[in-house]
Amino acid sequence: MKKTIATWTCVLGLSLGLSGCGYNQFQQLDEEVKASWSEVLNQYQRRADLVPNLVNTVKGEANFEQTTLTRVVEARAKATSVQVTPETLNDPQAFQRFQQAQGELSGALSRLLVVSENYPNLKANQGFQDLRVQLEGTENRITVARNKYIGAVQQYNVLARSFPTNLTAKMFGYPPKPNFSVANEAQISTPPTVDFGASR
Repeated sequence: MKKTIATWTCVLGLSLGLSGCGYNQFQQLDEEVKASWSEVLNQYQRRADLVPNLVNTVKGEANFEQTTLTRVVEARAKATSVQVTPETLNDPQAFQRFQQAQGELSGALSRLLVVSENYPNLKANQGFQDLRVQLEGTENRITVARNKYIGAVQQYNVLARSFPTNLTAKMFGYPPKPNFSVANEAQISTPPTVDFGASR
């Protein structure tokens, strides 16, 4: 009987100790980061699935810029070839490769949509317009999913770097996780030039 009481006392003490050192918080926030990351991947996959239909529709425009179309196809192939595993969230370099590949696809798609403005037949194509709307909606969903992921990682990283929970992080293997950054940070930090035609 005394042995049972002692065992339960140890279990209770250990549970309280782990709770007090942030272990349970790490569990909770780690799960939130994983869930929000899954949503990011889900939206990127949705975009990748739309691209073949978009490319096939644009191919119907006989004189469309082949270079732009080729870049979209290549960027999609590169983006979908990046292997994403649960370890990606603990590997800053792998995370950066993923972000770079997705950024290249974003750039190629943006270029395609801008160029399409020069093709009246394409602009009038209902199938193309539908795909364009779906693509724009997906881009918005990607933004929302990324923001949710950024928030989840921020909470997790604050816990992983704060004292004394940073000791728990080291003890149980919870390193800070990589987060999304702005790809063109130097470019967007430059104030835009406002020109109302004075330079003409």
